[in-house]
Amino acid sequence: MLGGRSGVAGAWLRCFHDSEPGAPRLVCLPHAGGSASYFFPLSRRLAPSVGTFAVQYPGRQDRRAQDPITTIAGLADGVVAALADEGGVGGPLILFGHSLGAVVGFEVVRRLEQGAASGSASVPKPAALIVSGRRAPSRQVSENVHLRDNDGVLTELARLGGTDGGLLGDEDLVKMILPALRADYRALADYAAAGGSPEVVGTVACPIVAMVGDADPVTPVDDALAWSEFTAGGFESEVFPGGHFYLSEHQERVTDAVRRVVKAYA
Repeated sequence: MLGGRSGVAGAWLRCFHDSEPGAPRLVCLPHAGGSASYFFPLSRRLAPSVGTFAVQYPGRQDRRAQDPITTIAGLADGVVAALADEGGVGGPLILFGHSLGAVVGFEVVRRLEQGAASGSASVPKPAALIVSGRRAPSRQVSENVHLRDNDGVLTELARLGGTDGGLLGDEDLVKMILPALRADYRALADYAAAGGSPEVVGTVACPIVAMVGDADPVTPVDDALAWSEFTAGGFESEVFPGGHFYLSEHQERVTDAVRRVVKAYA
């Protein structure tokens, strides 16, 4: 499994559970400040019928000593290189990105589809993309979290509800996560500032499935549904009760939804 491999794939991809031979592959991309381990519960629930691989961005957990990447393009390029290094071995490929990861996943799919169209044998062609908890590129708003002082960044984390309040009071932990968190928010800000119409950022050929919480403070449901403009394939959506991190609140329901997507498109 990839968690024990070397090279680019070993640096970027984590595999927590074994899967059946030829099982569909689900590549999960974390939110701003997030890490691969966020998807451990989902991986456990999907195994062994789905091979779940979680992306580890530089600057966190076991990659903490590496400088974080400050652009969406840089993050997407790293994931694409990892998938190419992995060699495309395995079942159909589906990407699942939450928040920041949704934008990275979209750019990864664009690159993979372009590579497949050019005849590159080392690049897998995605079967579907799940975008979670993120506005479509055409619904961008001004992003300035990376410009705030430390208290301002932590206030945003608390507002989104994805981090235990006690952890935010741990000064050592805060110092450890802030550089990667600021880099992620800067990447989102620059991506939004570049303009987000389908004519500017492009579209993908594979189906897109949008998932969102009905009380998400940063992603209104209508803004999530606007992802339909960015695919030439099919579009589906599912609205969950909860906020930005509805995934943590409804793990079984989210697992069932992801499993349905995998079964439909793999």
